[in-house]
Amino acid sequence: MSKCENDNVMNEDKHNRTEWLHVRLTPKEYQQLLRKVQRTTCRKTSEYARKVLLLEPVLVNHRNQSFDEVMIELTRLRRELTTAGNNLNQAVKRLHALTQIADFRSWLEAYEGDKNRLIEMVNEINIYISKASKIWLQS
Repeated sequence: MSKCENDNVMNEDKHNRTEWLHVRLTPKEYQQLLRKVQRTTCRKTSEYARKVLLLEPVLVNHRNQSFDEVMIELTRLRRELTTAGNNLNQAVKRLHALTQIADFRSWLEAYEGDKNRLIEMVNEINIYISKASKIWLQS
């Protein structure tokens, strides 16, 4: 068999599914099937059905309930940290308008350094939480 003929045969095997299999399910059975498909890496119900019927391995995503709870809490903390950072920035902008007192000016400069360190930490936490949630949502 030539390379072209071999390529054509391989393409037919992968892409030309010409045979139909009709299955009737009750609404309850269909919902059960959909729940099972959603827990796998299969993109379509037909892909899942083919794998099950042909006894091919099906990759199932297992979720860790305790990690789900951690992710919910981390997401809440991220929102709160973002809000706190925004509030802090607004307060510093208002304080900059009150630079008439000399002592206040030196305190404000020291406070500005603390604020910048806090914002760096908030940004680092945000990045970490975002990475963790992307990894978790892909699994």
